[in-house]
Amino acid sequence: MPEEIGDNVFTMHELTARQAEILDFIRRHLAEEGRPPTRPELARAFDLGSTNGVQKHLIALAAKGAIELVPNAARGIRVLQEAGLPLVGRVAAGSPVLAIENVLGRYPVDPSLFNPRADYLLQVRGLSMRDEGILDGDWLVVHRTSEAKSGQLVVARLGSDVTVKRLKLRGSKAELIPANPDFQTLHLDLTRESLEIEGIGVGVIRNLTAAAPSAQGRKVHRL
Repeated sequence: MPEEIGDNVFTMHELTARQAEILDFIRRHLAEEGRPPTRPELARAFDLGSTNGVQKHLIALAAKGAIELVPNAARGIRVLQEAGLPLVGRVAAGSPVLAIENVLGRYPVDPSLFNPRADYLLQVRGLSMRDEGILDGDWLVVHRTSEAKSGQLVVARLGSDVTVKRLKLRGSKAELIPANPDFQTLHLDLTRESLEIEGIGVGVIRNLTAAAPSAQGRKVHRL
């Protein structure tokens, strides 16, 4: 059954891109492991040579109100803005999907409603997936992964563009298939062309109004 969501929102425009990535990693670690990461774990995850760089980012996050640092504890990181998922708008060319310049805010959507677990929302632009019920202005609920199986709905990066299509794999060939006859299937030879998977679609949050994006007036549909 569709589920209504509320209208609370906070933005992260004060965070740098690296701070936003570290905060997202901490949230993911909490969700998957049930505890925050240690400084060495953060250093390894972000290819930092020592924990000093990690500590500087953590202090900055604490100063901006995103986390609280608990003294004398190996895992002494408490996230203060835990609820919700980031909403990604138009993805800047060459930037990570969750780079701070792409994130419009965070919305109170429970990631555990979806299987596999949701990591972010992507604002849909255009009608290329119309016949699968994914419309302009909807929010696609995405599980973040770099791997996808044939037949899955994917968020794919082709050069500087990010697109939502149905993936079909045939050996070294790939097709990104729209759900609208007005759009053409994209054919790729993976021996010569690059295809990066940014995630798989696990749900749609339907835009029930023509108003500007808001969590109010939307319903959740799992895929």
